[in-house]
Amino acid sequence: MSERTLVLLRHAKSDWSGDEPDVDRPLADRGRRQAPKAGRWLAANLDRIDLAVVSPALRARSTWELVSAELAAPPATRYDERVYAASGEDLLDAVRGLDDELTTVVLVGHNPGMEDLASLLAGRWVSLVTSALAVFSLSGPWSAAGERPATLRASGRPPD
Repeated sequence: MSERTLVLLRHAKSDWSGDEPDVDRPLADRGRRQAPKAGRWLAANLDRIDLAVVSPALRARSTWELVSAELAAPPATRYDERVYAASGEDLLDAVRGLDDELTTVVLVGHNPGMEDLASLLAGRWVSLVTSALAVFSLSGPWSAAGERPATLRASGRPPD
């Protein structure tokens, strides 16, 4: 079975100054500057991405738009309601449901679920601040994700 790569990407910094519902909260100026850096890091460090699974929240969708604009070949994107306000276990279930034809997937979501999933996969605490990435290698099918610790290849916010 080939190795799979799962990239967890926490959305960029959001703007809390308005009174819009949580799902409609936009990115802050800082977030609009952060997100392209994550895209440049992905472009420099991954050969290809097969699919992005993105929370439908505006800040997550906007983050992915800015990130994917930095990729030479942006992948297919699927907006998934299950990623919004999901727990680590819920996110793990979404990962386990991925098609085994996919070898590299980016999951764009929110804390605390993203940190919880990263920590479940790594077998230790993994912090994901806004615009941070956690890149994991997993062996076996997606359906076996989380059955044994994955290899954490990189984590953190791309440098300025």
